[in-house]
Amino acid sequence: MEYLFDTANIGAIKKYGEFIPITGVTSNPSIVKKEGKIDFFAHMREIRSIIGLDKTLHIQVTAQDYEGMMKDAEAILKNVDDQVYIKVPVTLEGLKVIRKLHGRGVNTTATAIYTKMQGFLAMEAGADYIAPYYNRMENMGIDAKDVVGSFAKMIRDYGYSTKILAASFKNMGQVNEAF
Repeated sequence: MEYLFDTANIGAIKKYGEFIPITGVTSNPSIVKKEGKIDFFAHMREIRSIIGLDKTLHIQVTAQDYEGMMKDAEAILKNVDDQVYIKVPVTLEGLKVIRKLHGRGVNTTATAIYTKMQGFLAMEAGADYIAPYYNRMENMGIDAKDVVGSFAKMIRDYGYSTKILAASFKNMGQVNEAF
């Protein structure tokens, strides 16, 4: 079991990092936007300096097309560090990016997963982590518990090295169901 903070708030990372044994920090464009006007790369480097290289740092691309996502990934790797997990939404273009980055040995997190097929394709593409959006699945009438359980079974049965980074929780009941 790994615990990651889903925030870009420096104060929260420092404060709660003293109490909770986190293994990393993940963010997305919406979370970063809440921090106001910041120097994005300097902010991410500061998060890295707080958590260290022994913890994972997941940073999401913002572009939606292959070329743009690859440029975003290159900029993140160049301006933060080469150990970052590049978060890529699981679209057709995103799967292509995950495969390319995986082939180069770059850490990847497949994000914005709502269906079993997206998760399975992301595992096949070589994603290190898959991030199913639990609350959003429930809001869409999808059995999120079943989807996450299917991912765990697939990983166990077929020996994928992919880890599940369940996300988008809105209450503790969802967290407990995901466990």
